[in-house]
Amino acid sequence: MIDLIKKAFYTGLGAAELTREKVEELAAELSEKGKVSDSEIKKFVDEMLAMSQERKEQLKKQLEKVSEETMKRMNLASRDDLDALEKRLAEEIRKAKKKGSAE
Repeated sequence: MIDLIKKAFYTGLGAAELTREKVEELAAELSEKGKVSDSEIKKFVDEMLAMSQERKEQLKKQLEKVSEETMKRMNLASRDDLDALEKRLAEEIRKAKKKGSAE
């Protein structure tokens, strides 16, 4: 029974969309119907929340990758590029001031 419900979550709602409230709501519903034991419910809730968190992390990484690739294709500077440029500019200004005061 639990396996069937897990499959339904994976294909229907998507594990990244699971919230503790929704998982516990479903678990309580199953418990009321006497379909599963309390220990199975706790295990189910823990597994679903862990899977949800894992899927969210995967989605976040995918979005970051797509964003980075899009920026490269658009030929946009990244935050690291701008920081490096700022550092170089500050160094050149410091050198110019030092050279100007030495003359």
